[in-house]
Amino acid sequence: MNEGKKRILVIEDEEAIARVIKDYLTVNGYEVQTFGTGREGREAIETYAPDFIILDIMLPDTDGMELCRHIRERYATPLLLLSARSSDTDKVLGLGFGADDYMTKPFSLSELVARVQAHLRRLDGISRIQKEQDDSLRRGAITIDKRAYRVTLNNREISLSAKEFELLLHLAEHPEQVFSKSQLIDAVWGYGAYGDENTITVYIRRLREKLEADPSKPIYLRTVWGVGYKFSTREDAQDE
Repeated sequence: MNEGKKRILVIEDEEAIARVIKDYLTVNGYEVQTFGTGREGREAIETYAPDFIILDIMLPDTDGMELCRHIRERYATPLLLLSARSSDTDKVLGLGFGADDYMTKPFSLSELVARVQAHLRRLDGISRIQKEQDDSLRRGAITIDKRAYRVTLNNREISLSAKEFELLLHLAEHPEQVFSKSQLIDAVWGYGAYGDENTITVYIRRLREKLEADPSKPIYLRTVWGVGYKFSTREDAQDE
């Protein structure tokens, strides 16, 4: 195994698609392993310790959405879903289960690589910044450990995906500053040309469900109607 290369795990049962993804990513400097079943992919995550996961929704032995949920409950590894389904419902469902990104078949290989690069570049950038900053950020009852990618609420650890963590961190680092959906896409995903602003709506909802006592009346993650979102430190404030 080449320790200098980022490791990508592809869980895709269509051999031709898996092979071309592997070849294309390998040419672009990544180390890639492919598996055709959910069971094999699940086992490989522990032994291979990938830096990025590409997961097909339609697998012969496993529902890809459920596997996505399983992975997200245990790992913060960035995860991109592939699907032949193009409906917004499936995309929202996949993101709701913890995926960081979603692409529909057929897809552009160059776009796939661009998205992988954007996610990994974003993580590398955060890691470099975190080395120069304090490890922890405290906002009310929320503590964000930047190096460990760990969030606690009232001293209880909250499980977040990598992108949920990054979105929360970005907002919390700029309290009371309002960001539009497109600004958050650029700041957290880092590829505005490919970003879907509905993704932000899904992620804000998931964060509220995990962090707010009453998600319908958020204390921390506020909506500024017609503009965007902000992280509030004023508990008596309301959505504006």
